[in-house]
Amino acid sequence: MTAAARAGLDVVALTDHDTAEGWTEAATAARGLGITLVPGMEISTEYEGRAVHLLAYLPDPGYPPLVEALTRVLAARNARVPAIVERLVAHGVEITVEDVIAGAGDAAAVGRPHVADAMVAKGIVEHRDQAFAQWLSPGRPGHVMRYSADLREMIGLVEAAGGVSVLAHVWGRHLPATLDVPVIAELADLGLGGLEVDHQDHDADARARLREVAVDLDLVITGSSDHHGLGKTDHDLGCNLTDPHQYDRLLDRAAAAAARSGRTTPAVENA
Repeated sequence: MTAAARAGLDVVALTDHDTAEGWTEAATAARGLGITLVPGMEISTEYEGRAVHLLAYLPDPGYPPLVEALTRVLAARNARVPAIVERLVAHGVEITVEDVIAGAGDAAAVGRPHVADAMVAKGIVEHRDQAFAQWLSPGRPGHVMRYSADLREMIGLVEAAGGVSVLAHVWGRHLPATLDVPVIAELADLGLGGLEVDHQDHDADARARLREVAVDLDLVITGSSDHHGLGKTDHDLGCNLTDPHQYDRLLDRAAAAAARSGRTTPAVENA
């Protein structure tokens, strides 16, 4: 939060992977710095065999079906690390599970970014992007498939938990062929609330086309730095923003979803 304040941000969404564990700490920090906090999470899902990240803003984190789904996702994420390390060691990379855990600290979800950071710390690669490009991305020696929740089902779970779902970096990471316009329209019919349009993985043409899709489908248009700390390059805090009008639309949809669900959903921590 201190870095967000230094970057001049007045509203920040916290969307850790597959967990709401950091919400309380972030809310306390936000209050002290005069920043408005929007609690959320970035959920690991899959669609037609491809990994898709789904942002969930303001859901009830205690909704039992959501808890059950996230518990399974987190278990698979954490179990993946030993398998990744085993493959890396088989290819001559000197790294241990203990190295990864030591660098992850108290993170609820330990995954590939933490493996990458451990590789950086040991001097195996220069930065996280290199670790992914050479070792951890699909098709690379250290990549291991894992369980993710079904995208369609998760959109329904987020809605039932009183939250709003937004597709993250929709056409980044080689997903245009997977999440084409008809698929996005299908997901909107299932309750999808928005598209993350302004993202470093999207060039100008992709952003323009996604804006058109969002307008046609009446979806909220969001922007994000997708900041993951110092280990992830070219994703500085504030490099992409959400328009205030779209932010208001997101909050309106969250309020409507909460009312429909009857759940006690988290409040935005206003500055």
